[in-house]
Amino acid sequence: MASTKLKKNDNVVIVSGADRGKKGKILFVDTSKGRVVVEGINKKKKFVRPSQENPKGGVISLEYPVEISKVMIFCDKCKKGVRVGMEIKDSGKNRVCKKCGKSLDK
Repeated sequence: MASTKLKKNDNVVIVSGADRGKKGKILFVDTSKGRVVVEGINKKKKFVRPSQENPKGGVISLEYPVEISKVMIFCDKCKKGVRVGMEIKDSGKNRVCKKCGKSLDK
């Protein structure tokens, strides 16, 4: 099980692989397998048989998971992928950018 500071709806940038440099939003985090599904990244075609909801069948395009280690959270202030730190206040834990200190939680 991989521990991660990434959450659903975080904006991330791909660090390595065929989609390096692309940005997207996290749709799903799977900590047991150490993978995330990012919107518009690692798209593959799947051939589906005819069914009730898709009577003709055909080809659909899906986002497949990528390793957690291949994505970095995107900081709007730094304009690049950054490491994430934790800041503990009386109100609770807060994720912050390691470079500029900007809060990454909304």
